[in-house]
Amino acid sequence: MGVRSLEVNKDSFRPPEDDDKLLDPEVLYLSAIDALIKFVALEISGKNYMSLVLDAEIHLDAMGLGDAIKDKNKASTQDCAKALIFLHHRLDEWLKIEYLTVKDPFILCNVLKERYDNLKITSKLKLCGDSIIDYDVLEKVFTTLHASNTILQQQYREKGFKKYSALISLFLVAELAHEKL
Repeated sequence: MGVRSLEVNKDSFRPPEDDDKLLDPEVLYLSAIDALIKFVALEISGKNYMSLVLDAEIHLDAMGLGDAIKDKNKASTQDCAKALIFLHHRLDEWLKIEYLTVKDPFILCNVLKERYDNLKITSKLKLCGDSIIDYDVLEKVFTTLHASNTILQQQYREKGFKKYSALISLFLVAELAHEKL
């Protein structure tokens, strides 16, 4: 809730005078764009990862912050902070907590990319016309589990998952439960 001053000179809603310093036009522009473009937060499942990445890259480029998420960037500390704030506002609450200590937007983008890269590969194969069935993806997940997790691999196979998304949801729930411990 804003508090208005009874003193006319301190009232922020009074008409500007000739010597009043106005906000930089860039600030107004960026605020207007941010108000118009509302992103859905990145779901922890990564379901909307691809569309969010594309939208975020375009938006950061439009704001002049696109270099902040590139390797060996020469972006200023202030631009990196702006980009990081922008990215954090588009994360699920659990992801915000998990990546709270990441202070570099480039590193945050890479961590998210590593986490959700399998979704990207599947989407690219579908775009190329290759048919990807859940069985193939599930098999790939089972065979890439670490050798020390062979019992888990057998248990997951025995559960008879038919959908990749169901297995990933189970992994995410297990990960969240493990983090709470």
